[in-house]
Amino acid sequence: MNRRASVVSGFFLILLGILFLIREIAPQYFQFWDWPFIIIGLGLLFIIWAILSGTGGLAVPGSILAGLGGIFYYQNMTGDWESWTYIWALIPGFVGIGIIISSLIDRNFKQSISAGLILLLISAIMLFSFGAAFGLDPEFTKYWPALLIALGLISLFRALVAGSKRKV
Repeated sequence: MNRRASVVSGFFLILLGILFLIREIAPQYFQFWDWPFIIIGLGLLFIIWAILSGTGGLAVPGSILAGLGGIFYYQNMTGDWESWTYIWALIPGFVGIGIIISSLIDRNFKQSISAGLILLLISAIMLFSFGAAFGLDPEFTKYWPALLIALGLISLFRALVAGSKRKV
């Protein structure tokens, strides 16, 4: 492990220790915390570690963990555990977000942005599809044409960018 990664690791361990110490000493400040916050926190820890250490690859598992924590928080607070039948479709979108964050950190944005956006689009399509079939609120599913608009905009943008590169 290089020096910078060791410094970042040490910093986060200290921060995590302080957080847990405060939780033990003054639990009244942590009453709203529930087990999904631990998963969200671990995901955010990965993302922050990726940013500070310059290791963009850590953003992908970080975004997956944070996203799953968010899903579990929603389900835990609402008791809507049946939503898992369609909400799992967000996981490819979390990967897409992680790829986009990773590409920003590693400075290879042009190569990875399309992969991240495609995963986000696939995730949205699957969420609307499975949601319509398995009980997502009809108010939400009526916006599925927005996916067609987004797909058309992406296709148009890619065609225009490819066309401008050929002219040069």
